Amino acid sequence: MQITDLIRPNIRSLQPYSTARDEYEGELGTFLDANESPFDNGYNRYPDPHQKRLKSLLAPLKGVAMENIFIGNGSDEAIDLLFRIFCEPGRSNAISIAPSYGMYEVAADTNDVKMRKMLLNDDFSLPVGRLLEAADSDSRLLFICSPNNPTGNAFPRKEIERVVREFPGIVVVDEAYIDFSDEPGMLPILSGFPNLVVLQTLSKAWGMAGLRCGLAFASSEIIGYMNRVKYPYNINVATSAIAERLLSEPVPSHIKVIKEEREKLAEILATLPFVRKVYPSDANFLLVKVDDANALYDYLIANKIIVRNRDKVALCKGCLRMTVGTPEENLRLIQILMNYAL
Repeated sequence: MQITDLIRPNIRSLQPYSTARDEYEGELGTFLDANESPFDNGYNRYPDPHQKRLKSLLAPLKGVAMENIFIGNGSDEAIDLLFRIFCEPGRSNAISIAPSYGMYEVAADTNDVKMRKMLLNDDFSLPVGRLLEAADSDSRLLFICSPNNPTGNAFPRKEIERVVREFPGIVVVDEAYIDFSDEPGMLPILSGFPNLVVLQTLSKAWGMAGLRCGLAFASSEIIGYMNRVKYPYNINVATSAIAERLLSEPVPSHIKVIKEEREKLAEILATLPFVRKVYPSDANFLLVKVDDANALYDYLIANKIIVRNRDKVALCKGCLRMTVGTPEENLRLIQILMNYAL
């Protein structure tokens, strides 16, 4: 597979915007090149458009080279860029599993790309054969969220590998919840697949949702095109500085706490008389099937607890998605649910 052949011709010939920081990267005392305010308030200078320091912290943490890392304004920016780089509006199509993260379809619609959604098997397993059969000569992207949202399960790496090997386009594996899973994910084998893009985020396990800092890992060729097309200063000074500080600290210990709380919460939920099933989870949430999802959702809202009602989502009839909170929040949730059972 030649990745260049999959890229839109206008993107192949695109000359990226050159910032003042691209033209000179040294440390001089007086900067008069970017029409910034000269009065220092901590934010008066433009940020590094390539986030070199942040990438230098991520590279050893993730086990990849800096040139294989893209940092975006949330994973949503990376998703949108992939559509703009690889998909011809009105002609190309993309494929995704369903149910899954809704932004894949939103990005497809925004870029005038037809999305072909393949339902998971009834047990939420990956429909490998149907995903590959859905592809044709105009298929450019295929999205697999693993661990998946909202089902919570991670798919076996061998099954994902088969999709990457056989799909005639770019396979995007969204690993937003991988830190909560015992599955290894795709990063360790990234270098073996030139058509693979792995998405991760600092929002979940690292607790940086308010900073909007998403990550994409791919071949240097794909990352190069993503850097060409992105807005020049897509990560602001404050986000970079805080992310750098947090990444300089040890891996958050609360990941272990959330995994332990997830198992405790799942055990207790399974004993409640109105709970029909608690699905196994590799994420920081549980998908729970109940007798009446709408009534229980309204009851929780009345008690100032908000969960996600997935009753109208394919394969999730009667289900609520519950994020694993602090031990205190989980205890309160259980107490409220026990009162509901009375």
